[in-house]
Amino acid sequence: MVFSRRIAALAAVVVIPLGIAATSFALTDSPEPPKVPPKVELDSGSPTPTPTRPQKTPTPTDEVVSRPPVTDSPASDDDDDDRGGDAGDDGPGDDG
Repeated sequence: MVFSRRIAALAAVVVIPLGIAATSFALTDSPEPPKVPPKVELDSGSPTPTPTRPQKTPTPTDEVVSRPPVTDSPASDDDDDDRGGDAGDDGPGDDG
């Protein structure tokens, strides 16, 4: 009796996917290959480029820019929560 159950399970494992594959194959369309026209004609009248005036590129000016203010904190420190507190920089483990 055990042998027939194993055969039935093996048959189900094999037959079900084969049935799905056969059904899928039977239902697929077989499209016709695309038809190529016998002669391809290109448009002979191409537009002529219109002459344009060359654009001027802006020239750099000799503008003087003032220096940023000098600070004693590192440039990467954008935290302002240490004002009035201890002088230590906020870093990992300084939550307090």
